[in-house]
Amino acid sequence: MRKTSSSSRTDVHGARAALKALLDNRLNVLIVFAPISWVLDVLAPGSPWVFITASASLIPLAGVIGLGTEALAERSGPALGGFLNATFGNAAELIIAMVALNQGHVELVKASISGSIIGNLLLVLGFSFFLGGLGRRSQKFNRTAATNTAAMLFLAVVALVMPAVFDLSLYGSLQARPPAINRLSLGTAIVLMVAYAGSLIYALTAERDLFRPTQSTTSHGHGGLSTGTAIGLLASGTLLTTVQAELLVGALEPALKQFGFTELFVGVVLVAIIGNAAEHYSAIAAARRDQMTLAVEISVGSSAQIALLVAPAVILYSFAIGHPMSLIFNPFEITAIALSVLATSMVVVDGESNWVEGLQLISVYAIIALAFYFIP
Repeated sequence: MRKTSSSSRTDVHGARAALKALLDNRLNVLIVFAPISWVLDVLAPGSPWVFITASASLIPLAGVIGLGTEALAERSGPALGGFLNATFGNAAELIIAMVALNQGHVELVKASISGSIIGNLLLVLGFSFFLGGLGRRSQKFNRTAATNTAAMLFLAVVALVMPAVFDLSLYGSLQARPPAINRLSLGTAIVLMVAYAGSLIYALTAERDLFRPTQSTTSHGHGGLSTGTAIGLLASGTLLTTVQAELLVGALEPALKQFGFTELFVGVVLVAIIGNAAEHYSAIAAARRDQMTLAVEISVGSSAQIALLVAPAVILYSFAIGHPMSLIFNPFEITAIALSVLATSMVVVDGESNWVEGLQLISVYAIIALAFYFIP
């Protein structure tokens, strides 16, 4: 009887802690759009409003998955915690990409991958520098960790450029889809996964994470969440994200016709921002608290994780379902990623930031976004 009573009190305490953690993030109010999207999908299937409401609901769901992951990581110790953060940190982006791939939206998947990398490096880091620097002469951060992660992003640039160079050199265009391109893409994805696995082994042995801030810098007070509550948040967030991603992708075509957007623009800008909104909020909030090392590690680390885990995982998944996706990206995407990595490397090399540098990064992102908007 005592055990039952104690277990009941623990469950209640865990539920209250979870509710408090969810209410602390203002973005979570957008979760109300989930049931709204379900009603609209029944009453007006194919309406662009289904796309809009499903998109809005995905913003807090990425944060719910992140909350569950962080709580589990805090209870697992530095080594296993780093593994959990590295594995589930970008689960929302991976789920959206796989759902879109199942429905045949290959270009949307590629665009969302490149857009996530570009958005984290330019938009999130830019706003972190800009808003964090307002009212301050400058802010300092750990440049060693930032430059190490930026170096990993160079591997991503190589992985994206080489298939395109191969295609151009042998076939003269980026439209060819010979079997050799698919084999090169599959081999490149495997190499990236091996590199990612190496980083996880390092994380487990050195008890730190190359892609996410260390446990000492990311203490958000989730210690009140029990293991069961954290697993529940992770499971429910993943399930709802899958449901909402299905609605979003299913309503994509009507939305494109209604608003005049291209699939490329939606993937690079809209889907990328939606899938990473929770991390955007965390990075900018950290910058305002003058925790620039945390803000830089969130933005740059997330980009590296997308390049080394999400992209190759999607490639392997496409081969598994019998619809191979190559690593031949749009020339604008390749150029934009390369410029983003270059710009980021230039601003983090000195370990110091200010609002002017942030404004410059935001301006670069705005120019790139406009270019994608005007691509027919």
